[in-house]
Amino acid sequence: MPRISENRRTLLRFVIASLGSSFFTSEKLLAKDAWPSTKPIKMIVPAQPGGGLDLIARTMADRLSQATGTSFISENIGGGGGTIASLATSRATPDGQTFMVVNISTHGTNPAIRNLPYDSMKDFTHIAMVGGSPNVLVVGPEFSKFDSLEAILMEFKKRGRPISYGSAGPGTSSHLLVEELSVATGIPFLHAPYRGIGPAMVDVMAGRVDVAFPGLIAALQFIKGSRLKPFAVSSQSRMPQIPNVPTFTEIGMSEFSSLQWYGISGPAGLPVEIVNNLNSQINRILKEPQIVARFEAETLTLMPMTPQQFTTYIDKDLNKWKKLVKERGIQVDGA
Repeated sequence: MPRISENRRTLLRFVIASLGSSFFTSEKLLAKDAWPSTKPIKMIVPAQPGGGLDLIARTMADRLSQATGTSFISENIGGGGGTIASLATSRATPDGQTFMVVNISTHGTNPAIRNLPYDSMKDFTHIAMVGGSPNVLVVGPEFSKFDSLEAILMEFKKRGRPISYGSAGPGTSSHLLVEELSVATGIPFLHAPYRGIGPAMVDVMAGRVDVAFPGLIAALQFIKGSRLKPFAVSSQSRMPQIPNVPTFTEIGMSEFSSLQWYGISGPAGLPVEIVNNLNSQINRILKEPQIVARFEAETLTLMPMTPQQFTTYIDKDLNKWKKLVKERGIQVDGA
């Protein structure tokens, strides 16, 4: 009897050890099963180096390389407001070797206002949401004496002229959000498009343009330096970086909300095992405290989703902007 008992204990220890080792290695085994190729996997960035898109791509590529034992590398493809990168991704072989950081511009606002050589939904497999950051309505020196959004909107209505606003260019969220604000308030706005939100904010600070609606990622340093005064953010809840700035929902404009969102997608037709594996890896990474802290410092709220949820999110966002463009009759030269 003692000998049988000892054998059972030995067998039990072996089984437990085997199960434990399988838990520790399952993550990398799953990755290797999904990506049998030893070639580096591309994470395309639809912009030049630097900025939020680059940060997300490099951070995720680095962590995915560590988590899976497979090399992920970021590749910057700028030009055409993300069109060139999006087209390259949509035309890639769906073998799990090419992915892209997609965002509100590449798959939301730009497709809503332009005839692009790709379809945001049909030509891509949407894999995982990373997160989103709100836009913030800011003004320059002429209007900085006002203390609330209600007060400044009332002042805009009294002016008897269109209020000028700077945007990062036609078809960007900083353009269409002000058009949405015009619909919601009845205030006429005059669009002053720039090549990027930076120059637009410079002119707001100089008083050459009345307002702007940049992403909080871009505007935060100027808000903290008291060069731009914020009045409301387009998120559902207040942002910890500017806790005294209300949301539009708080002031009775619950329908007015939007995020500059970022996620990971690939070409249409990706095998389901690759999609589910990468989604699982990304969602696990987004729970890591150091990753949460790093992205929150950039005003990015992490928003893990399933592939189905992310696909639905993009489709809903795209249709929202299409509806606005149609209602306002917004057109872009050459679109």
